[in-house]
Parts: sequence; C-alpha cells; structure tokens
Amino acid sequence: MRQGSIFEKSREKSEPLATRVRPETLDEFVGQGHLLGEGKLLRDIIENDRVSSMIFWGPPGVGKTTLARIIANQTESEFINFSAVTSGIKEIKVVMKDAEQNLTFGVKTIVFVDEIHRFNKAQQDAFLPYVENGSIILIGATTENPSFEINSALLSRSKVFVLNQLEENDIVQLLKQAIASQRGFPSLTVKTDDEVLNSIASYANGDARVALNALEMAVLNGDKNGDTVSLKQDKLLDLIERKSFLYDKNGEEHYNVISALHKSMRNSDVDAAIYWLARMVESGEDPLYIARRLVRFASEDIGLADIRALELANTVFQSCQFLGMPECNVHLTQAVIYLSLAPKSNAVDAAYHRAKKDVYETFNEPVPLVIRNAPTQLMKDLRYGEDYQYAHDTEDKLTSMKTMPPSLEGHQYYLPTMQGNEKRFKERKEAIEKWHSEHDQ
Repeated sequence: MRQGSIFEKSREKSEPLATRVRPETLDEFVGQGHLLGEGKLLRDIIENDRVSSMIFWGPPGVGKTTLARIIANQTESEFINFSAVTSGIKEIKVVMKDAEQNLTFGVKTIVFVDEIHRFNKAQQDAFLPYVENGSIILIGATTENPSFEINSALLSRSKVFVLNQLEENDIVQLLKQAIASQRGFPSLTVKTDDEVLNSIASYANGDARVALNALEMAVLNGDKNGDTVSLKQDKLLDLIERKSFLYDKNGEEHYNVISALHKSMRNSDVDAAIYWLARMVESGEDPLYIARRLVRFASEDIGLADIRALELANTVFQSCQFLGMPECNVHLTQAVIYLSLAPKSNAVDAAYHRAKKDVYETFNEPVPLVIRNAPTQLMKDLRYGEDYQYAHDTEDKLTSMKTMPPSLEGHQYYLPTMQGNEKRFKERKEAIEKWHSEHDQ
C-alpha cells in the first residue's frame, strides 16, 4: 500500500472544511430526497450499477460534484474531473483514449464536467462519440438550464436530474455531521447550539459550501479553552454581515428573478414586486437593466389603461441614468409600486401580435393606391394618391377612404378593455366604427 508523506498530511490540514468532510457514501449525502430517498430513481440506478450519462442541474452548493464522486466510488469507476477553463479538444481526446483503454480491462470511466454550460460546442461535441460508444459515462453539472446551454445531441443521450436548493434543516444536518466527523476538526471539540447552527444555515441560503466555510470561520474565531472551541451567537453575527444571495446576473437565476418581478407587477401584487426588486438591487443588478424592463412593462401590461405609466417609467429610467446606485433604488421602487397598482391591459401588446400574424400570412399586400405618395408625374399617371381625402378638411375629421389592404378589410387588432383610461379609447373607437357604418358606401 502506498504511504502518505508529511507533505500530504500538511495539505490535508490546509484543505477547506467543505473538502475535508465531503460525503463519501449515499448515506452521508444530505438532501435531494426526491432523487436519493429509498426506492427513488437515481438511488436505484446507483445501487444497481446501471449508471449512464446524466446531467445534474441545480444551484451552487447542493452537492453536484460530491454526488458524482459518490457514484464513481459506488460503481468502482475511474473518476476524471474536467474543467471548461483548462480542458481543450486535445486534452479531452487524450483522456477519452485512456478511457477506451480502461474499458478493455473492464474498468468504467466516469468523466465529470463541472459547469458544462461553459464548454463551447466543439468541446461538447468532442465527448459525443465516446458517450455514444459507451467508452465513458459523462456526468455534467450545471447551474444553467440544460435546454439552452447543452448541445441537443449530447442532451438527448443524457438523463437530466434536477437538484433542489437545500433546505435550512438540510444545512443544519450537514453542519452537525461536520462537527461530529473526525475529518472535520480532528484536534478540537466544537461546542455550539441550535441557534448558532440555524443562523449559519439561514446565512448560507441553501448553499452547503457557504455554510461549511462559515462554520470553519466561526471555529477559527471561536472562544478557545484548550482543545475546546465554543461558538456564540453574538460573535457569529459579527462574522456574518449579510446573506449570500443566490443570484447570478448572467445566469438562470437572473431570468427567474426578473420574471418574478414582471409577473408580480402584472398580478398587481405590489409587496411581492418590491421584494423581487430589492432582491435584484441588493444582489448588484444593473439598475438600468431593471429600468428598461419597467419601461417595457408600462406598455406591454398597462398600455393605454394608464396613459401616465410609460411617462413615469421613462422618467425613472432617466433618473437612474443621472443618479446611479444606490440613490436610484427609491426611484425604481416608486415605479414598481405605481406600475403594480395601475390598471392592467395587454391590449396594446396583443394588437401588435395580431397585426404581426397577418403580416406573415399576407406578407406582400400592396399599399392601396389612394394612400400612396405621388412625388413624380409617373406616379400620378399610375393613379398614386388619386382620390385621397384629407381628414382635417372634414367636419368630423373622418373620411370614408379605405386605408387597409382589401384582403384584410374588417380585421381588428386593437381590442381595448374597460380598464382605467382605456375605457376612453374603447368609447372613441366604437364611435369611429359607428360613423363608418353610417357614412361608408
């Protein structure tokens, strides 16, 4: 058996707690009961050694890498960890050849690709033939939606498992395991209470790595008495300034949160909308990005039901440009409150989409001659603008002139509601339609 050196022992001491206490078996693994509970699909696959290529999709710190290592141990497979940053096509192919060689000796190879969404198409394609011929079992981990970030060919050959954010009680269990483990703090006895552990779990926001790092920091700064370290709530709060927000400005959670803000405003849930706004602002989101979305919302979901909504949204956008953060957070809040409580109508947005549908179905409808400009004699000879009626010359400011392509006559796109100010536009539209019914030939 190979002996360890003093240098390896030193390295073990310098490893972070999260690495030292990484679970090595399914029984030690915490969370994901929907996948790993007794009789659940993934547990059965692992225990019966029927593992095939798979993708783990979930937020940071839920155990994607740990679970891949456990699978390799459980199935007695070679484990190879790939990095999108350091692994090019050449490196991938070298390792794939080694995997093919292992297979001839009956040894399976699990290739784990962390943050597989960061691999480009060529890198992902390099794995494909080896996945297809069974040379490797690919396990990819991603925080991003695999539907958008992973090549369809690779995705179709992999089973996707969704890992959920850890609950606070899961985090507390992990912390207790770390304290009790001989690999955690082997030379210390750590004394604490549920209040401290619950505070760390709350701070971690579902991320086991954040929780274990916080525990290690607390132990290093705890009250020491010989080999005993006591963790106190007041001292812990000095170390933890604020939660670690689960929010990636360029990732999946970015779109989830802006969607939550938009849909809360659409549902006129002002308090929920303010919460999602604060979640984005406090996580460092660009205020101009939020302001642009509010401008869009003002027309898409309110439109003419409140004719001041777009004006206010644009004013807030300009204020954010002028002031920046943190001062403009109050302006964004004002806009979110106003837009949430304003009467709602999607009639403007729906009108455009109805017209767009007709555009694609009758793409080349000619402009009626009567409303074409005639700047040249040739155009006049071709009857451009002939019989044009100038609405301002009439008493009602209306004419019986036909301006819609003949094949689309009678199509209606703008269907106003009775919400807020839009009632006025509905009444005006109906009055115009009545006038035409009385005056058109």
